[in-house]
Amino acid sequence: MQIHHTIAAIRKALAEVRHNTGRIVFVPTMGNLHEGHIALMRQARHHGDCVVASIFVNRLQFRPGEDFEKYPRTFAADCEKLVAAGVDYLFAPSEEELYPEPQRYVIEPPVDHANILEGEFRPGHFRGVATVVMKLFAIVQPQAALFGKKDFQQFMVLSAMVREFALAVDVIPGETVRAADGLALSSRNGFLSSVERAEAPRLHRLLSQIVTAVRTGNHDYTSLTAAAEAELQASGWLPDYVAVRRKFDLQSPAAQEPADTLVVLAAARLGSTRLIDNLEV
Repeated sequence: MQIHHTIAAIRKALAEVRHNTGRIVFVPTMGNLHEGHIALMRQARHHGDCVVASIFVNRLQFRPGEDFEKYPRTFAADCEKLVAAGVDYLFAPSEEELYPEPQRYVIEPPVDHANILEGEFRPGHFRGVATVVMKLFAIVQPQAALFGKKDFQQFMVLSAMVREFALAVDVIPGETVRAADGLALSSRNGFLSSVERAEAPRLHRLLSQIVTAVRTGNHDYTSLTAAAEAELQASGWLPDYVAVRRKFDLQSPAAQEPADTLVVLAAARLGSTRLIDNLEV
């Protein structure tokens, strides 16, 4: 695996790939890689000839007081995992390399995509995500890019960005990878205490219960989600939201909409750790 830390170096390397008519598939990450990331790398191999990963902890998508400074940086271990997964190139720029001057030009997603759910509790988050992904696309120039569906709203926002800008990138979803007890794998799981880790699968269980209820004809989404939030609170969580939404645009569904067009999403804090998850109906 070739590792490049500058824009000039990765562009030069990938120009040779394009010269040889190779199809470039890109998997951007913030590092601290787990099996969910590695599953995306392996999936990427099925969609092209050259797999490129990036590691960059993007300050633009963190609000003041969030965990930017304490976000785990595990570069050596990440590289070992990427090599084992068969990644061809790694782009790992410094903050000074990617943002040599203040990033004043940004991608501003529409408010009905960016200011709901995650965006309500993390204002500006999707502006930061969309901006860095657009910049990484400009640098890597992939034909395809993979994003995990655990961050379902992120996947929706980036898919819409690519579609509306007519970017020549196929956006490919990666299924959520879970532990045996159902907990979605996440870099933030490492912040959980042993007691919290034992409690954490409750979030997935509650989402599963809502999915079962909707599939069997229960359209009282307000009552279903309120009951789930109440159970989380009673079990020591601080829920931000539990919601049933349309997959396409994450807007509230009408009662008659087909169940298979819906997704159930949740975010809640357990101790000091904020967990998110979703299940498609």
